[in-house]
Amino acid sequence: MAILTLEDGTRFSGRSFGAKKDVAGEVVFNTGMTGYQEVLTDPSYCGQIVTMTYPLIGNYGVNEADPESARPQVSGFIVREFCESPSNWRCEGSLNKYLEDNGICALSEIDTRALTRIIREKGTMRGIITQGEPTKEQIERMKEYVFEMPVDAVTCAERYEYCGGKIKVAVLDFGLKRNILRSLKKRGCAVSVFPARTKPEEILNGGFDGLMLTNGPGDPKDNVEVIENLKRLKGKLPIFGICLGHQLLALASGADTEKLKYGHRGANHPVKDLAKDRVYITSQNHGYTIVESSLPRGLAVSHRNWNDSTVEGVRYEDENIFTVQFHPEASPGPEDTAYLFDEFIDMMGKKEDAEN
Repeated sequence: MAILTLEDGTRFSGRSFGAKKDVAGEVVFNTGMTGYQEVLTDPSYCGQIVTMTYPLIGNYGVNEADPESARPQVSGFIVREFCESPSNWRCEGSLNKYLEDNGICALSEIDTRALTRIIREKGTMRGIITQGEPTKEQIERMKEYVFEMPVDAVTCAERYEYCGGKIKVAVLDFGLKRNILRSLKKRGCAVSVFPARTKPEEILNGGFDGLMLTNGPGDPKDNVEVIENLKRLKGKLPIFGICLGHQLLALASGADTEKLKYGHRGANHPVKDLAKDRVYITSQNHGYTIVESSLPRGLAVSHRNWNDSTVEGVRYEDENIFTVQFHPEASPGPEDTAYLFDEFIDMMGKKEDAEN
């Protein structure tokens, strides 16, 4: 028996699978019906215990093609029921073995609907999964749990080249998902990936046509050095920001961010592109949002969440910059907003035309 204990004292007893160990983290939920391997390997989940609301997880197994990073990034994993005998033509192993091999503690056979309702009503909170009754010391440590600077834990250690092409794009890695790189490669870009704390001069002196700011974990305000670096990069080359990159650039421009009650995590979030007057279904994973009233002059809301009206995109009216909160590269997930990568390519093309 394993037990999930939340910081408000709520307890759920279930069956342990994966790695049999104790683990603490911020408990969140994801509403996706598929893509659990992409969820597990998304660096934006670093430091979190992820609950899947879809009841059956693991039925198509795992494989080497779908991960969004080199290994699972979650602290823990919670499901209603996991499939011990997966069946799919792409399956290369079971979820249980995959989690065990990667040291990820998981919990099944609990009421994930009840857990999700608690998080929706009270907000995300800390929790701990223990292999038996938790000790008083474990509960106290869980209540004080903080994962400081998670971006440093998931960014690359040094610069690397991903692919060749005609358009040179620098990517600042705050915890990137691999499909961002694949989306750029598909469009003929030469991609160079840089660690999160890379000095602006290294990018500005690299002859790049554009800069991509990726997704990543944690509170954007913690990344003080990165925000200062972005202030020096703004206006120097075309920029496209996704998720954490969207928030960091807003902070660098004088806007503010705040924590959402329980965040947006799933593959079915409606977002309206205000310029196109069209609603798209998007994949999302974030716990913070830009405060709309704090946007300075020259920054305009381009996309809006059609569930709660929060800011989902910003256009920088006097600069070749746009950013979005959702994931246009999502895979699996809706590909409705992949057009944003094409707009980024067009924006870099305009830069080249201006220079010529």
